[in-house]
Amino acid sequence: MSAVPGNRAKAPDAPAQWHRVLTLLADVSLFIGTRSVWTQAATHNLVLAALISVCYASILVTGVLALTVRRTRSLARLDLAVLATAVVLTLCAWALNHGGGDEAVLTTQAARELVAGHPVYGQPWPWLFHAKGVALTPTIDGGYDFTYGYPPLAPLLTAPLLWLGHGGTPATAAATVALVAGTVTLWRLLPMPWRSAATMACLGFAFLPMYARQGYPAIIGLVLLVPAVVRWPRLGARGRLGAAGIARAACLGAACAAQQLPWFVAPFLLAGIHAVRRGELGGRAAARVTLRIAGIAALTWLLINAYFIVSEPGAWLRGVALPLTQGAVLHGQGLVDISLYFTHGSDRLDWYGRASMLLAAALLALFVLFVRRLGPAATVLPWCAFYLATRSQDGYYLMMTPLWLAAAVTAPLPEFAHAWQPRPRLPAGSRRRTAQAATVALLVTPALVSATLAATGTAPLRMDVTAARHVSAGTLSGLTLRVTNSGDVALTPHYMLTTGQGMSRYWSLARGPATLPAHTTAIVELRAPGSGFTVPAKRSTRLRLRAFTADPQTLSTWEVLRADLGVRQPPG
Repeated sequence: MSAVPGNRAKAPDAPAQWHRVLTLLADVSLFIGTRSVWTQAATHNLVLAALISVCYASILVTGVLALTVRRTRSLARLDLAVLATAVVLTLCAWALNHGGGDEAVLTTQAARELVAGHPVYGQPWPWLFHAKGVALTPTIDGGYDFTYGYPPLAPLLTAPLLWLGHGGTPATAAATVALVAGTVTLWRLLPMPWRSAATMACLGFAFLPMYARQGYPAIIGLVLLVPAVVRWPRLGARGRLGAAGIARAACLGAACAAQQLPWFVAPFLLAGIHAVRRGELGGRAAARVTLRIAGIAALTWLLINAYFIVSEPGAWLRGVALPLTQGAVLHGQGLVDISLYFTHGSDRLDWYGRASMLLAAALLALFVLFVRRLGPAATVLPWCAFYLATRSQDGYYLMMTPLWLAAAVTAPLPEFAHAWQPRPRLPAGSRRRTAQAATVALLVTPALVSATLAATGTAPLRMDVTAARHVSAGTLSGLTLRVTNSGDVALTPHYMLTTGQGMSRYWSLARGPATLPAHTTAIVELRAPGSGFTVPAKRSTRLRLRAFTADPQTLSTWEVLRADLGVRQPPG
């Protein structure tokens, strides 16, 4: 029978249309942020500007070819071309912007102290924060965190790169090289049609390269988690690890030695591996293989930390636990915004931290109970707990999104079809579903109650501006406040004036009581930090006077009018 005109059969080696679309999306993602890098290069480095222009041509040509090539192998080569273009753009952006932020300068300084044989942990380095663009982390007790508070792998990897220069350059180089290496690794480990998704998730949209250029140790942790997460339900299959399995378990331990975020995903991975292996091998064999994986990871972690455990044990322990104990002020896009921006504050800030830890525990328990359904979400569930935390910035979620992709492609639902789940005897049908819903509610309720307590707290202090002193027309040198403590306990407030989102530097107390007894009113005079506080010219910018207290942890916020500060309202 002859073929009907216009109804040609698909060529045997023709790529799937979704593969074309994925390659095209990865290609398009490289446009994001590239113009600003080219603009900077055209001003300061014409060689890089020319190289970026070539990358623009590569993006355009690849876009055309992705829609027109006829063979799967040809499209696979285009996936490689997209990856190469992304790597070149990432390195160009680093060459132009490699100074880094607070994470980078702290990591570089830790590497310098390590090479010099000096202690790394518990050492304040306040001079690092005098540089432009290096942000301070205010703590709720009125101070700032000037110390290194991460596990030691990032300084160890930065140490060989100290020759690159001063500031945070060595740390940003280490993080950027690690990100490129991790992207190539994920690209290679994924099935061929999905490889451009790795390019898009890791180097597209300019998100993760920006964090690498800031020198975030979490980027190194992410890269080391990639081999551990790809096809993680098959780790220890048939009760054997092999050389590849041992290496993947070691990567899990090394990731935990780079930054604290992998600490939260590791329990989910180990619990999921145990459930899958128990469904395959039985209880004892599953326990043995899971313990081997955990043991290899723990041994790797200990080896990386060994020098610091021996040389400075107390300072090391306090340092690696610092993000959990430092008492940094509220920040982020999570539930804390209720207390930060939508109310006058809260006298129960402690409950945000408790809610976060309770939700993390509840999610882990739910993961174990319903692993056949929740298994593919093992790399996403841990970050949900951060939404309730006092530090809920989106970077905690964003930096780990390539792991979401790795799990979605290589750990789908069928991998968990026979995983073991603890199953108490429950009635069938609707009663069973009711019992399961009740279990979920029982586990999640403590976290929700804690979050509700935190969000519904009231501000214990009322603050009114009674006088303002100026350096110039738009710059404040000091404020006089009437502060009323309406709470039932004495409070020691630390004051700051903020604009928009985020925090600023604390104002020092020039006159008045440092501690306000319960149900009292006092007059306090504050001195602006540095050379003064400049009031933003835009009248739409909100001015908020904030007061933090450490014991108990509270926040009081009051809107400040420009008229209260003696600043003329700019014309509309």
